[in-house]
Amino acid sequence: MSDVNTSTTVVQMNLIPDDASVRAETPLYHADLATIAEQGTQDASITIQELALLDHLVLRGNADDAALTAGIQSVMGVSLPGTLQSVENAGQVIRWISPDEWLITTQPGDGFGLEQQLREAIDTHFALVNVSGGQTVVTVEGADAEEMLKKCTPYDIHTSNMPVGKVITSLFGKAQAVIRRTGEQQFELVFRRSFADYCWLWLQDACREFGFTVKV
Repeated sequence: MSDVNTSTTVVQMNLIPDDASVRAETPLYHADLATIAEQGTQDASITIQELALLDHLVLRGNADDAALTAGIQSVMGVSLPGTLQSVENAGQVIRWISPDEWLITTQPGDGFGLEQQLREAIDTHFALVNVSGGQTVVTVEGADAEEMLKKCTPYDIHTSNMPVGKVITSLFGKAQAVIRRTGEQQFELVFRRSFADYCWLWLQDACREFGFTVKV
């Protein structure tokens, strides 16, 4: 690994290898989504896409701490989202996970730099961990996206209860996912790497009656 930033309290490491010949594999690499995308599906009312190799940061801190919120605003240009909410700007998304926890995603390769900027800008007690590679983001959209996801989670995802921007952590089959509504019939799912295979198989089965296509 390269770019090690050390201090008396922090050891920060860039999780992206220097050697371009080192192959990065997403949690759904084994599913060969590119081949599925080439096969296509006629009359598909659902489109699935893995947002491959996004960088993921987990932030912990006090939402009422002005120094924390000011630091986030200065670096990311948005305020920390409140309970069950999310915000996004310039390809970066912050999702509320719990009263003192948020999941930040940014474009592939940008996580190390973003972490450095946040550490320099936030002048208070907080924790920031790079968990890139430990989970993945999958988008689901189309005319039957909501109806299909009702088979995946017990949470009420109807628009009256889950408007655009709302984010929840709930069961997905017998696993767990962070679910965010990004449009009228658009959703985003965050799966842990250890659950990815199970969640992908569940998702395929849930989509079968509607027809689905994969986008890469």
